[in-house]
Amino acid sequence: MTNQLEQLKKYTTVVADTGDIEAIKRYQPQDATTNPTLLLKAAALPAYEKHLRQAIEFGKIHGRGSTDMLHHATDKFSVLIGKEIVQLVPGRVSTEVDARLSFNTKGTIEKAQRLIDLYQQIGVEKERVLIKVASTWEGIRAAEKLERLGIQTNLTLLFGFSQAIACADAGAYLISPFVGRIMDWHKKQTGRESFPANEDPGVQSVARIFNVYKSCNYNTIVMGASFRNVGQILELSGCDRLTIAPTLLAELEASTDPVEQKLCADQLDKNQNGASLADSLAEKSFRWAMNEDAMATEKLAEGIRLFAADQVKLEETLAAFAKA
Repeated sequence: MTNQLEQLKKYTTVVADTGDIEAIKRYQPQDATTNPTLLLKAAALPAYEKHLRQAIEFGKIHGRGSTDMLHHATDKFSVLIGKEIVQLVPGRVSTEVDARLSFNTKGTIEKAQRLIDLYQQIGVEKERVLIKVASTWEGIRAAEKLERLGIQTNLTLLFGFSQAIACADAGAYLISPFVGRIMDWHKKQTGRESFPANEDPGVQSVARIFNVYKSCNYNTIVMGASFRNVGQILELSGCDRLTIAPTLLAELEASTDPVEQKLCADQLDKNQNGASLADSLAEKSFRWAMNEDAMATEKLAEGIRLFAADQVKLEETLAAFAKA
């Protein structure tokens, strides 16, 4: 009997949430996503030592001072890992902008352009890359400009409905609403140890976004992310895309239980209300909506801090390797 991973692929485009080349080879996803945390893990793997060396040499040539050298080196390292990935997947790799630029529209645009330029220098066309940007107001505005420049974006660290609507209104190619981190917040708030998959707040959030997007004819792709268990994944079967960590891909591969399609755009009533939803989210409305959503505000801030911390650790890893 066909395993759950193969069944899921009939309803949803499966994306690997990893920078581990061996995992990508094994599970054969359509796309792959990376972030500072995943790149930090990749930097510890012996297989990537040559990329660390290349990145450091690049940083020494192009950097002006030690800090700038590390910024160039980490950009180069992320792009070298990305190139490895696009050679294995038929689709795209998502590469993240430094989280410390999350409230800097101009800086985000410049970093995105530099990453795309680095990709093109090593033979990877921009059509194979999605630039990941935090779903802050400033990040969304950067994504809007990047999309107009022909650089497609993946809006990450998305927790609230207002973020989702603002991203679609900006013309983002794809959003990554986080399932597991939403559940984590609600578990802490309620004292519950778990939720049934169909009652999981993270699952319900993604399902709501998917249904509204399809009903309102938004073109932005919905890619559920940050899963804690297989139940969450299966409950979102039918979502445009799901990005899944190797441990959960292995669980899906090991099971032959049937997989049902839970989300289906064809079964929704279509209307043209998307514009009215977006019109209500001018900057002041967006910021107020986020202020009223404690979960989205807290998890967005936490996510930025964690990614920024791992970005610093990645730089420290490169600096230590350079001295070795």
